[in-house]
Amino acid sequence: MSDELERPDPVDGVRIEASDGILVITIDRPEQRNAMTKAAAHQIAAALDRLDADPELAAGILTGTADTFCAGMDLKRFAESGERPIVEGRGFGGLVEAPPAKPLIAAVEGWALGGGFELVLAADLVVASDGARFGLPEVRRGLIARAGGIFRATQVLPRAIALELLLTGEPITAADAHRYGLVNRVVAEGAAVAAARELAAAIARNAPLAVRASKAVARRSRTWTDDEAFERQLEYTDAVFASADAKEGPRAFAERCAPRWTGR
Repeated sequence: MSDELERPDPVDGVRIEASDGILVITIDRPEQRNAMTKAAAHQIAAALDRLDADPELAAGILTGTADTFCAGMDLKRFAESGERPIVEGRGFGGLVEAPPAKPLIAAVEGWALGGGFELVLAADLVVASDGARFGLPEVRRGLIARAGGIFRATQVLPRAIALELLLTGEPITAADAHRYGLVNRVVAEGAAVAAARELAAAIARNAPLAVRASKAVARRSRTWTDDEAFERQLEYTDAVFASADAKEGPRAFAERCAPRWTGR
């Protein structure tokens, strides 16, 4: 499967491309450092709906053009008209309040600032070039990181490091983000999307029901006790064990052949 949607107005551009079971979403506003607009947020939300609805798609990648992932909210538009790049029910960028059920990988080149970093924090996996930088500078502008940054940063980073980001507005490097567990892989500049495709391809080889259930339990169990987790996970795991794919996996293993997943 391969297709590319007609490129939208470049002022609010988001490019969508699907191939080999992977949906790549590219924020394409290089002259504005890929700052987020309301129109771009709606395009991202529509792309994520497509990711979850299309059985041929296994994973998504979110990235930006040129040397910036996303500089956050378009502050010029906010100052001029009060525009906020929010989609009802999905939040900033059409993502942060309702990530997709399928895995989403952030491929970061250059700066991921403010809301741009909050988009990264809403993803499941992160690949960054060695020149990438992550920051939450809202306090320097009289604002606050309310698109998930305040609580997600403290979930994925050591508390002291997260608070330093939030209270000083100073960024961290890709190397430090990797050392603290935020980033899965650090690659050469210009190679983030290619490395993200490798991760997505590895995901795409696996049983889709098992992948989605694994992500759902991993995300939702953050606040569960162990006793709750063993009970509440059954809502997701029982369906996987009862699926046709649960029979196909062992069969393919026994016969030493590639499994043919049906997602059922």
